[in-house]
Amino acid sequence: MTRIVFDLDGTLIDSAADVQGIANALLPPDQPPLTLAETRAFMGEGVPTFLQRMIAARGLDPEGYDTLHKGFLARYDTAVGQTTAYPGVAETLESLRAAGHRLGVCTNKPARPARAVLAHLGLAEYFDVMLGGDSLPQRKPDPAPLLAILANLGDTHALYVGDSETDAATAHAAAVPFLLFTEGYPKGPAEAIDCAGRFSRFAELPDLVAELG
Repeated sequence: MTRIVFDLDGTLIDSAADVQGIANALLPPDQPPLTLAETRAFMGEGVPTFLQRMIAARGLDPEGYDTLHKGFLARYDTAVGQTTAYPGVAETLESLRAAGHRLGVCTNKPARPARAVLAHLGLAEYFDVMLGGDSLPQRKPDPAPLLAILANLGDTHALYVGDSETDAATAHAAAVPFLLFTEGYPKGPAEAIDCAGRFSRFAELPDLVAELG
């Protein structure tokens, strides 16, 4: 049995379109809307960092951060309509659970919207533990959330699965092997991210887990 912890946005789910919709609803009407590429580039390190990047990109008054933050969180729980699981995610999670592995989610997305989207997509049942970006004082790339999840899952071999430099840094800080999903939201070339293995289709993941187990 392996403890396998997953990132959420850009790893299990493609949520960029919904995040883009929230952001553009908050921008002043005289500002150009965020593009999908900008949205993906701003994601990965939690809502505060996303909003700081948006403020900088659009030259907004930083004093307006608190209003933007409240507005973003107010919309986040229900922003699921355009979010989809990546192909093969549910089948792969089912296979991993059937093989006896214990699964968790470690995300910088706030816990409430993370739970809401997992429930909406029918994925919540696969995970024993989930921590969001507001569950602890620390968030990724600090290893504390990942280590807390692993402590809840037992004391067997562990893996962390993610899509970005932030996830790779989190795994490294926790001394946990990292598997990279190459189709998510990395900031640079996926080939430059240090990892124990790469995959572009979720059907490939069980074999990688077996190789590293």
